[in-house]
Amino acid sequence: MEKHKDHKPHQCSECLKCFSKKGSLVAHMRVHTGDKPYQCSECLKCFSEKGSLVAHMRVHTGDKPYQCSECLKCFSKKGSLVRHMRVHTGDKPYQCSECLKCFSEKGSLVAHMRVHTGDKPYQCSECLKCFSEKGNLVAHMRVHTGDKPYQCSECLKCFSQKTSLVAHMRVHTGDKPYQCSECLKCFSEKGNLVAHMRVHTGDKPYQCSECLKCFSEKGNLVAHMRVHTGDKPYQCSECLKCFSDKNSLVAHMRVHTGDKPYQCSECLKCFSRKGSLVAHMRVHTGDKPYQCSECLKCFSTGDKKTESCETCESTYRR
Repeated sequence: MEKHKDHKPHQCSECLKCFSKKGSLVAHMRVHTGDKPYQCSECLKCFSEKGSLVAHMRVHTGDKPYQCSECLKCFSKKGSLVRHMRVHTGDKPYQCSECLKCFSEKGSLVAHMRVHTGDKPYQCSECLKCFSEKGNLVAHMRVHTGDKPYQCSECLKCFSQKTSLVAHMRVHTGDKPYQCSECLKCFSEKGNLVAHMRVHTGDKPYQCSECLKCFSEKGNLVAHMRVHTGDKPYQCSECLKCFSDKNSLVAHMRVHTGDKPYQCSECLKCFSRKGSLVAHMRVHTGDKPYQCSECLKCFSTGDKKTESCETCESTYRR
């Protein structure tokens, strides 16, 4: 009489799990005993099952017997091939019970679940900051070690994170993959597109705690705060004069270098500051944006301070 295919007469005395073959029970018992009788002759690492040792030996031999029928890529483990095939099939058998998002690998689902549980099992030994994924901890540790393993093949500049290198490479390639849906302007970094969109939305999320003035970019708020603190971190190496923002220092340096990068397209006269060129262009355009509030006479020049009208001696401003 043929034995029933589900017959499992061999039971584990520890967890009561049943097996159809005695050899399977013997191998299973090592889960409880911790016995690892199979040892690698190369690195002396031990395993509880012979099959695990056979698979491990491919680390040393470089053997990859499992080949993908689609792209011919080879793998040392059958499980790795099975997971790889989902790249071609699009199969995502692991589903999140909370948001129903699907994943191709169990490990990805496990990591994703921490979004819902808030679990952060990976802790930095230096500053004790915690992370939900091991990869994020590894990347964070470079803040402490100063390690920069990702190097640009063009200028040899190094980065601590791969994403930073990818973004940097666009400096050389000129690639700008992020496009504004309003004006179609393109940017090399997503953060720059996000900041640019505020030009269209008018959003100014960064507010000064002193005067409550709002800004569309964090950098502008940081620079503005120096109006209140009086901080001038940018110093001229020639005359030691200090400035609150980098652009002012760059413009000032032209006093020493004599550089005049802004040229008038009409008379070819050059200027060290863009504002000076803009004011000069009114000589050619006839534009007079400054008006006297009393006699309504208009003028082509003026500054941020009020000036005196030559006709009625009243003050005027733009």
